[in-house]
Amino acid sequence: MNYHTITRMQKEYGYFSLQAMINSGDVWKLEGASGREAMSALQWGICMLPKKSKRDYYGNYIPSRDELKKGAKGTYENCLNFWSSVMDGTIGLY
Repeated sequence: MNYHTITRMQKEYGYFSLQAMINSGDVWKLEGASGREAMSALQWGICMLPKKSKRDYYGNYIPSRDELKKGAKGTYENCLNFWSSVMDGTIGLY
């Protein structure tokens, strides 16, 4: 599995737009529910942080995925683990 496979699966399961808002940083400038949804998706591994750091509405620093410890929430590795589990049937998404 690679980045492009993850992107394809995010599209298939309806998470691509959330990933796009995380990548652009726009999700951190919306109402609180949107940010909480993004944080949940990052924690589970459904989405990952972008390659460049961002700032939220209040100026708080949002790190890039490469600044975090390998496998932590928001990293590529966490996302890879989640979508690999979806592919092998360990995690079922409907």
